[in-house]
Amino acid sequence: MNEFDQWVKHELKIKNYVRYTDDFILLSDTRSYLEGLLPSIEQFLHDNLSLTLHPNKTTIRPFHQGTDFLGYIIFPHHRLVRTRTKQRMIRRLRMRMQEYYDGVGEVDSLHQSLQSYLGVLSHANTCTLSNMLKNQFWV
Repeated sequence: MNEFDQWVKHELKIKNYVRYTDDFILLSDTRSYLEGLLPSIEQFLHDNLSLTLHPNKTTIRPFHQGTDFLGYIIFPHHRLVRTRTKQRMIRRLRMRMQEYYDGVGEVDSLHQSLQSYLGVLSHANTCTLSNMLKNQFWV
């Protein structure tokens, strides 16, 4: 994907570009500009990297509505954790807690899971959720 990064930066000269592994975001003030980029991006990915854009995951939307990226919903001035991510965290912590109560799981395993999820939450505006998890699952 380095070739794609270089092409986006140097050929398309897009300043507002973020990529993590195979996920990327392009930001612009105008929708028509982004729509115009799509065919050339698809062509570059196909010709140079033998990749295609996923038709259901390619969207152009106003930034103030939030952008779903890497488990977070990113807004102009804050980030939230995706609802599915929150639900998965709570479900897995409940499973760890039940394992602990049943004598199957270790307290260290529960603490490690909780700390991991708190780390994920630390990158978003989730003070209330973090406190709820600490209060509910801290042993």
